[in-house]
Amino acid sequence: MLKVSDLCKRFGDLSVLENFNLVVPRKGFTILIGPSGCGKSTLFDVLTGIVPRESGEIFWLEKKLQHLGKNAAYMQQKDLLLPWFNLLDNALLPATIAGKDLATSKTKAQELFRRLGLKGFENYLPAEASGGMRQRCALVRTLMFEDELVLLDEPLSALDAITRTSLQSLLLLLQSEFNKSILMITHNIDEALMLADEVLVMGRSPMRILEQFNL
Repeated sequence: MLKVSDLCKRFGDLSVLENFNLVVPRKGFTILIGPSGCGKSTLFDVLTGIVPRESGEIFWLEKKLQHLGKNAAYMQQKDLLLPWFNLLDNALLPATIAGKDLATSKTKAQELFRRLGLKGFENYLPAEASGGMRQRCALVRTLMFEDELVLLDEPLSALDAITRTSLQSLLLLLQSEFNKSILMITHNIDEALMLADEVLVMGRSPMRILEQFNL
């Protein structure tokens, strides 16, 4: 279980998070939905330590942490692919950095490429790939991390409607198959209803939970 208690984050005079509390069940699929600029991405950045918080506590599996850091895989809105690596090598970065067996990791990545419709594009550079292809590659890279907890910030937003619908079903399958706990941001209500066990509707200034729906 991920637990956030009394989290506070300010940018100058703007209070984005003020005594914010959140509980995310383990092995579940929790989705945050709310207006742009309300603080959802800031929450993810604070949880992962990309930006510091003013105060508050973060717990993962009942252990108090300064931030999630290496305890979570985080896919940001931008794909952040390295332009000098091809798509497959970008997807293999988690295994490369962790010193994992690359032959085994390559087999896993290639299977994910096949399932996400990227087979045949492994050697493309990011500049040669479409936005949707890059976003799918970033999703593969995120799934290559072995962390149970996965944070996804609008992972399907750059995809066309047909591909998006297909990958929504695949994301549910992969969550079960890889035994992940997922916390995801989306602006798509239909997507939230399809994927989530729990939907949290967020308000702004500062961000707060307006409603909670268990599906």
